[in-house]
Amino acid sequence: METWARNTPAARERLAPFGVAVQTELPSEENEFDLVLSRHGRLPAADIARLLKPGGVLLTQQVGSGDLAELNTALGAPPPHPRRWDAEVAVGTLRAAGLHVTDVREEHPLLAFHDIAAVVHQLRSVPWQIRDFTPMRYERELARLSATIRARGSFTVRSHRFLVRAERPTEA
Repeated sequence: METWARNTPAARERLAPFGVAVQTELPSEENEFDLVLSRHGRLPAADIARLLKPGGVLLTQQVGSGDLAELNTALGAPPPHPRRWDAEVAVGTLRAAGLHVTDVREEHPLLAFHDIAAVVHQLRSVPWQIRDFTPMRYERELARLSATIRARGSFTVRSHRFLVRAERPTEA
């Protein structure tokens, strides 16, 4: 399933030769999948539990709410996410849906920007980081950050990623 409309045509084109149909909505059937993979997408725990066959596995890699938050702070923008989203919250949601969590990993790798063009490219590529971003709107803040990058050689922020593996219990 691909929910970001911008990616759907490419996903369909690349997966069609393998006989994989790309959906944009969750199917309505129950007990349909042995495996659900979710990367950076929403994580509807109850639907995933419903769709997995007994013994089926969910593997998800998510972007946490702290992702690149220092970039927002440096530009005087609001936080990237209004609510906390991390491994602990996701695990609680999955357990509440009846899934058994078997592995959890959370990381905060560093990301260094070496010039202001890289910052602008990043913010244009991920429009949810700063929802009202345009170079004109943030011109003064970008100039300040550019001066910092030139003086220090880079501007480093923390990414926020987590991975969760969960299973639907087998019927007793």
